[in-house]
Amino acid sequence: MEWKSDERELKAAGAEPLPDGRCGLFIRGWEIESRKRSILTSLQLQQWEEELQTSHLPEMVFGDNSLVLKHVNTGTKIHFNAFDALVGWKHEALPPVEVPAAAKWKFRSKPLQQVVLDYDYTFTTPYSGSETVESNAEFVRGLSNESSSSLQWENCMDKIDLVALASKEPILFYDEIILYEDELADNGISLLTVKVRVMPSGWFLLLRFWLRVDGVLMRLRDTRLHCLFGEHMKSVILRESCWREATFQALSSKGYPSDCAAYSDPSIISERLPIIMQKAQKLSIEIPCKH
Repeated sequence: MEWKSDERELKAAGAEPLPDGRCGLFIRGWEIESRKRSILTSLQLQQWEEELQTSHLPEMVFGDNSLVLKHVNTGTKIHFNAFDALVGWKHEALPPVEVPAAAKWKFRSKPLQQVVLDYDYTFTTPYSGSETVESNAEFVRGLSNESSSSLQWENCMDKIDLVALASKEPILFYDEIILYEDELADNGISLLTVKVRVMPSGWFLLLRFWLRVDGVLMRLRDTRLHCLFGEHMKSVILRESCWREATFQALSSKGYPSDCAAYSDPSIISERLPIIMQKAQKLSIEIPCKH
């Protein structure tokens, strides 16, 4: 269901809907746009396979879906798409998760076919977003000297204030975008999504990779970004990445249920999964004063 903004709340926050039927808004120097389309056609999938140098892609790739957050005056653009996420999957090249022998037959595309899972069929990705600087790059504090198209995030101890984010602030825009999905031949779920919400004080998003290989493993890789709008078009963005993982056996040994049905919603069970990687980074964006 498409989000309907409240015109009075938009006006009070100094925000404007994007023109020409585009989905999103312009607020405090940021242009925020989501795009949702159909899954890739077989011809497009073939092109992607050639570019990624693979013969394996998720069942459903929403290759034209995206979320773009652009700071117009500095050209700083943070965006999310399936192709870059799959580039991350290809580069990380994790060893395949072992599937119980009794379930392996489900991966056959033809009867009596021998199943060789010699690649990461879970499509696990380390992806935390894409970034470019399109113009006026000299305005961006923290821009890498080596490259005009990437930003240098500083490691920090700051944390996103999730309690403050839960306050009753008007939501000016919200959307959830699926980037890719695979049901692992009915052996579970592999799902990459990004959710965004925009408030008068800033924007917040969650990029989530969720994996459940039934009876074997669960893996959750979350990246949260929170941008606080400051004075004079200044913005500070905090980015937190948290990877969690556990086997069904490990959870069962702690007294948690071993039934797959108990693990359908990653938001509910995330705290049960031990953290294996966590980091926080910060980026300041501002337009320097003219003398």
